[in-house]
Amino acid sequence: MAWIAFGTLAIAIGLYPLVYAGMERDMGLLASKSDELFGQVTWRLAFYGHISFGGLSLLTGWTQFSRRIRRNYLSWHRALGTTYLVAVLLSGVCAVYLSFFATGGWIPGLGFFLLGVSWIFFTLRAYRAVRQGRYNEHGHWMVYSYAACFAAVTLRIWMPVLTFALGDFLPAYKIVAWLCWVPNLVFAYFWVRHRGMELG
Repeated sequence: MAWIAFGTLAIAIGLYPLVYAGMERDMGLLASKSDELFGQVTWRLAFYGHISFGGLSLLTGWTQFSRRIRRNYLSWHRALGTTYLVAVLLSGVCAVYLSFFATGGWIPGLGFFLLGVSWIFFTLRAYRAVRQGRYNEHGHWMVYSYAACFAAVTLRIWMPVLTFALGDFLPAYKIVAWLCWVPNLVFAYFWVRHRGMELG
């Protein structure tokens, strides 16, 4: 059941960027952005690049935790891993850039900045480890990488809860900028220490 829930959430939020294809300018997160900011080509490219490649990261990354795929379909594991790596680097760089324009000022901005930097760092460490044949270490860093990636899911779980509890979007957004990923990394730490919890 945990594996099914994990995969379902990853796929659902991974496909979420498609919503923006038909979303009006004054809906969702875009409604909190000024016309001046939205009018900047660089910002728009970063925004759509982040959500598109971030969605691809979610869609491909969760499969890497399946022992069946890793053991029986190694070529698929490598191909999906390469896709995940490229998607993370592109989405992560866009995320770091976008953090300087975060709604709510420097508190959520710093949270999203550290998330983006951590996501890139963990992913590059995982790539370096596998290139050097340190497969166990590679798996550990991938746990941290996908824990950061999964912030896209936990953000969308926490955001409506916090908004309802606090009665206002802005303070909820400032909290969720940290809450969406810090607990994920704490969970990843304990998972890495107790590899018997491996999914799949």
